Amino acid sequence: MRFLNDLTPPYDLTYGDVFMAPARSAVASRYDVDLATDDGTGATIPLVVANMTAVAGRRMAETTARRGGLTVLPQDIPLPVVTEVIRWVKGRHLLFDTPVVLSPTQTVAEALSLLPKRAHRAAVVVEEVDGRHRPVGILTEEDCVDVDRFAQVGQVMTTEMVTLDADADPRRAFDTLDRGRVRVAPAVDADGHLLGVLTRAAALRATVYTPATDAQGRLAVAAAIGVNGDVAGKARALLDAGVDALVVDTAHGHQERMLEALDAVRSQDPSVPVVAGNVVTVDGVKDLVSAGADVLKVGVGPGAMCTTRMMTGVGRPQFSAVLECSEAARALGARVWADGGVRHPRDVALALAAGASSVMVGSWFAGSHESPGDLVTDADGRAYKTSFGMASARAVAHRTGGESAFDRARKGLYEEGISSARMYLDPTRPGVEDLIDEICSGVRSACTYAGASSLAEFRDRALVGVQSAAGYAEGRPLPTSW
Repeated sequence: MRFLNDLTPPYDLTYGDVFMAPARSAVASRYDVDLATDDGTGATIPLVVANMTAVAGRRMAETTARRGGLTVLPQDIPLPVVTEVIRWVKGRHLLFDTPVVLSPTQTVAEALSLLPKRAHRAAVVVEEVDGRHRPVGILTEEDCVDVDRFAQVGQVMTTEMVTLDADADPRRAFDTLDRGRVRVAPAVDADGHLLGVLTRAAALRATVYTPATDAQGRLAVAAAIGVNGDVAGKARALLDAGVDALVVDTAHGHQERMLEALDAVRSQDPSVPVVAGNVVTVDGVKDLVSAGADVLKVGVGPGAMCTTRMMTGVGRPQFSAVLECSEAARALGARVWADGGVRHPRDVALALAAGASSVMVGSWFAGSHESPGDLVTDADGRAYKTSFGMASARAVAHRTGGESAFDRARKGLYEEGISSARMYLDPTRPGVEDLIDEICSGVRSACTYAGASSLAEFRDRALVGVQSAAGYAEGRPLPTSW
């Protein structure tokens, strides 16, 4: 990357401070751009779901890995639960989604509480045969309109189903769904047992995205550990569970405890990338790479749920932090994840132009069906989920649940406490796959404007300028006419 007119910015820059100028390009189509990362994780798109308990769970991990991204399971989750989630994600199908399953005798009320767990708002009604599920119907939200909530789903389900074969390729599956005029269908094996479900949109996506997988062809997933406690033991347990990247995470990554934690992780001889952070300076990068980090998480304060800068004055504008840290990391053979501050696809593209191998997304993905939180409707009928930062009162209370009342109350005096917000689901893009489509479409287009067919070429060819606040505002579309 270079600055337009060889400008040397006199101050640090945020994503809103910069823009990318177009260059001569021979890349004719967005589909000609390869978005695979170079951070050793196996991700085929440069998106990492942040290790926030309001965002990263098993459904998020499964869905993003199927589209090529990576989810980092939070360090606050009990270790047995994390290892079980890793096992579960690695048992998911590469093409078919894991369905919501109902028995014919369950009530419509039960079904309505489960349907929001899927963006397609459908469930498969099954009968159990020899411990296996055989589909007998499909239930959608439309089937439940004006129906008694205590009615059984077997009475209102759609029994005329389109089914897909186990070996159906995405194009053939799409044609089958299109001919049947259905948006979702169960996939079954030769004996009629349920394998999963597929929507028309998912069939299309399977022709655009390549799943992020491990050496055994299973979906990839990462997990985080903190810098306190038995770091080596936690790392060993996660490695034995098959995790595909270890993320050693703390708000202030450039500290002695982080260096000790990295030494403990390296003592386990991990064969997967070790990620550490967060840092925003060249010195931080150098120290963590020397201690054993393969990838650095860069970002202090830019996240939507982060109050660090307002509480402490500590942090750094994210574009400059990523630019300098990625240059230093690459000189040492390491890579960078840009962590925080992305609100639009343009921000992801600019982070990649600045040298990041991947971009971490947190609260943006909290407002989707796949995040772990409960779907709530406000007084105006708008659906949302609550996102909260890992230093919020809610997160701290969860982390300190096993401590004495005195210790919890003492720590409570210094809780940040306010870093939470409602994240409304976009009615046109309610699922995380919809958001991934939006982001990857923007990044692919940015690459074509730069004349780049890969992220490596994009980093080399990106031409970035500095703009005023008015310049940024000029680029925003208007919701209504003037």
